[in-house]
Amino acid sequence: MLKYVWRFFTIFAILISLKTWKDTNHVKVNKVAFKTNKFRANQSLRILQLSDMHNKRAWNIHQRLIYKINSLSPDIIVLTGDLIDRRTRNFKQIFAFLDQLIAMNRPIYFVTGNHEWGNRKRRKFMKKLRKRDVTILGNENIEIEVAGIQLTLVGVHDSSTHHENVEKAFRHINETRYTLLLSHSPYVIKTYPNLPADLVLSGHTHGGQVRLPFIGAIISPGGGVFPELDKGTFEWNSGKYIYVDSGLGTSMIPVRFLNQSQISLIEITGVWNTTN
Repeated sequence: MLKYVWRFFTIFAILISLKTWKDTNHVKVNKVAFKTNKFRANQSLRILQLSDMHNKRAWNIHQRLIYKINSLSPDIIVLTGDLIDRRTRNFKQIFAFLDQLIAMNRPIYFVTGNHEWGNRKRRKFMKKLRKRDVTILGNENIEIEVAGIQLTLVGVHDSSTHHENVEKAFRHINETRYTLLLSHSPYVIKTYPNLPADLVLSGHTHGGQVRLPFIGAIISPGGGVFPELDKGTFEWNSGKYIYVDSGLGTSMIPVRFLNQSQISLIEITGVWNTTN
């Protein structure tokens, strides 16, 4: 009897280990769709979101990411913070990855996360980033036109480290245009519940990193135990949504479980037709 129990637990441990390895090292694409009456019915915008990379380098991940992203043909790419880890000292590999991303000739937008602010070489990192064709949105907004669509893109510095300035970020926006907010921490919507944004894209939580069946995330950064905003889509105000990407990397413990590393493809489609 004990022999069979031992075999069962051995097989179970192997399966758990394999699942953990896959979730930590293999990247999936999570596809999300939103609709808006601020676009025409024949208009759509494809956004590639990459969050919480934490300078991840394992298993040739950079080349695999470039291949995946290129195959998705996004209109724009958004980096929602924690591209590096607070302990990262050598930025060579992350900038080699960014240079390949830039070579795709897609507009790239970046907002800071808590690990950028916590890195003692932050100024060096940001200086190198500014020299590249990446738009850093630090408590500011810009009006852009992509795929024939005019929209307002807003970015705030990380609110979990209290570097955000929401009033400045949204100053003089045109609310008749679709407004997309990039914020590393999703809890910006708790502090500022009346944000004039149609959609918020965030990260930070890692989806709890380790999840349990039927329970979900146990704990997440900023969310505490059994967090409300762990990952996925939430309607935070009437007709306004936030999408929390669970990200690519890890912190504290170098594993993920029942929470596979991911990038997200967000497609926003118009439902308004000028003939109506």
